[in-house]
Amino acid sequence: MEKINHIFNTLINLIGEMAPYILLGFIIAGIMHSFISTTVFTRHLSGKGWKSVLKAALVGVPLPLCSCGVLPTAISLRRSGASRASTTSFLVATPQTGVDSIAATWSLLGPAFAVIRPVSAFATALMAGGAVGYSERPDEINHNSSEDVKSSLSDRPKDIFKKSISALRYGCIDLVDSIGSWLVIGLIIAALITVFVPADFFASLAEYPILAMLAVVVIAVPMYVCATGSIPIALSLMLKGLSPGTALVLLMAGPAANFASFTLISRELGKKAALIYLIAIVICSILFGLLIDFLLPRNWSMPHGNAEMHCHAAHLNTLEIICSVILTALLISSFVRRKITDKIKNKKMEKNMEKATTYKITGMNCPHCQSTVTNTLKNIAGVLEVSVNLSSGMAQVTGEHDYKEAIDGVTKQGFGIELA
Repeated sequence: MEKINHIFNTLINLIGEMAPYILLGFIIAGIMHSFISTTVFTRHLSGKGWKSVLKAALVGVPLPLCSCGVLPTAISLRRSGASRASTTSFLVATPQTGVDSIAATWSLLGPAFAVIRPVSAFATALMAGGAVGYSERPDEINHNSSEDVKSSLSDRPKDIFKKSISALRYGCIDLVDSIGSWLVIGLIIAALITVFVPADFFASLAEYPILAMLAVVVIAVPMYVCATGSIPIALSLMLKGLSPGTALVLLMAGPAANFASFTLISRELGKKAALIYLIAIVICSILFGLLIDFLLPRNWSMPHGNAEMHCHAAHLNTLEIICSVILTALLISSFVRRKITDKIKNKKMEKNMEKATTYKITGMNCPHCQSTVTNTLKNIAGVLEVSVNLSSGMAQVTGEHDYKEAIDGVTKQGFGIELA
């Protein structure tokens, strides 16, 4: 019973410290989504050379896109004319950080990490994009237009009031739906590590920083973890004896690289670009981790609120309590809304079973993935209606259409698909 209470109080403390910053990040993310035109990105990321790579990194660092959400966005940019180099730069910079995760990093890991994290993501993006650009031939630059970008522009509201409502909806509903489950998973893992892992568990490994960082890379690269969800996990590892540099390796490698992104990059940009992308992330994460451990005083990079993690009673101020309640309500409403939506879609699928073509989709991790698959199938000639269930991975398509075109279109977006 005492362990359960300890886990519960640890979760309360983590949520309390992160909530004000996460909510601020959600609002800023919504403003960026609704008030900044997509054409701004596509216009500046086209062409070849260091300028496009630099701009892609600068654009990618603050964008609040997770590692699966960034994939269709990057494909859209690529097909709008962005070079392989700038697309790679964007793919590396974007999932590692964002305005929401930077704010949350400050709350749990302190200002030093909040600054170092976007700087390291920016530098890694420059290295990866520059290396891909060096190997890119002039005839490999893409000049196609993107229908996805055009359609997204036409759907944007025009007046300020509607844009503000759209910003709130994106920040407090769409973004919460996208990263909420991964944030909860990260918090639970952090609490479990804090309570059940002995304090000296990582002591021997901490004496060999490069070995510890390589171990973190082996674990972090294959798995899926979002930039915000990785923060409490990094904090708990630091409190158990691993160095701040090793924690940074997790924060960089975890969100930026996973099997889904590597597979899609191989298909869209080529195996050479995908390999450069992966090598750049691994090398730069370890390099920045070693630099932090060597150059930065440990008390600067240790989280300011670490003592509270070990307390059995939560000590939150009024603002933290209010923000915790709001964040918890948003997470619960997101969970309930998605369950209700899935239930409605399941009933609808049962009714349409005979007159609809059913596909099994794999690789969908969040509502952003679900939206990408839905829009892809809707754009196929002859399709009248599309229903995609995120939890079951089933998609029903009503209307006479070419199933090979459907499979090809969804596959190009980085997802697995087959007739059910």
